[in-house]
Amino acid sequence: MEQLTYLGLLVGCLVVTAPLELVLRVRVYARWRRFLVAVLPTFVVFVVWVLHAIAQGHWDYSSELTLDVRFPGGMPLEEVLFFLVVPLCSVLALEAVRRVTGWDAGYPAEEASAPGEGRP
Repeated sequence: MEQLTYLGLLVGCLVVTAPLELVLRVRVYARWRRFLVAVLPTFVVFVVWVLHAIAQGHWDYSSELTLDVRFPGGMPLEEVLFFLVVPLCSVLALEAVRRVTGWDAGYPAEEASAPGEGRP
């Protein structure tokens, strides 16, 4: 059961933040292309960084606390998911704060939506 520790943490993060999409209608999932454009450059940098660190012996991942499904280079599935789940949860939280407080976070709501995606 310990092998589900890391995956369980990621699922927990999603379970806690997913209702923000439904309850507050923050539209992060609806604008998934925008999310990917924002996250993919950082995702690539961190994956390369982790692969380098593994290759250099700087760190490794416990087979007892992960599913031990490894990508080439030794990176576990959970670590790859981490670089997608944590930014997703962060963006959901940010958009929820924007929705509740009216904070523009540096860009007005009308600019946050792509043409034809008007906010309700």
